[in-house]
Amino acid sequence: MAPKIKIHLADDHQVLIDGMRFLLHTVSDFEVVGYSLDGCNLFDHVISNQTDILIMDISMPEKDGIAVLKEFKQKGFPCKVIILSSYDDLKLIKEVMKLGSNGYLTKKCAGENIVEAIRAVSNGEDYFCKSVREKIFNTATKNNPKLNQQKLVNDSVLTDRELEIITLISLEYSGKEISEYLFISTNTVETHRKNIMKKLNLKNTISLVKYAIKNNIIKS
Repeated sequence: MAPKIKIHLADDHQVLIDGMRFLLHTVSDFEVVGYSLDGCNLFDHVISNQTDILIMDISMPEKDGIAVLKEFKQKGFPCKVIILSSYDDLKLIKEVMKLGSNGYLTKKCAGENIVEAIRAVSNGEDYFCKSVREKIFNTATKNNPKLNQQKLVNDSVLTDRELEIITLISLEYSGKEISEYLFISTNTVETHRKNIMKKLNLKNTISLVKYAIKNNIIKS
């Protein structure tokens, strides 16, 4: 039997904490090992209860989520972190991802996406809820004349994230540029690229661009 994923919650709203605990309790391999109503002593708490994933708000009294992430970065991350926030400001998202957060969810989509987010981050992936990911992608490709302006339709072979990656590669963004625009590491970009090539049985970037044109992802 696989060990349970140990989760600590940090938010200054007790109602949200209670709702999250109830929801996560329904998942057999999740265990909520603690919760905090502010950011004080979070580092010590997650170490003492051996937290795997901290789900944390940004706006908290006394010590906010940004300050906690800075402390984690300075001392060494004791666990993975998913930010759960009311805000979807791209500057804020970029800041927390640069500080070492592994995922970002808005509170609007938390109920729908939190389980998926925990599993993804537990597996070593970065995670953004759909609304945040679409906002990031749309900002990265804004006004690009080669992009087909109709909404991208996923053909089910590729994941939504892979569809974004193949689009940016086809628009001649470098791996470094893609990582900066999407707030993910260059290693993650390369992993996605390899997975795309394997799934589509493509040999090189030229064949990848041809696929994107043929499937109306970009204009020829």
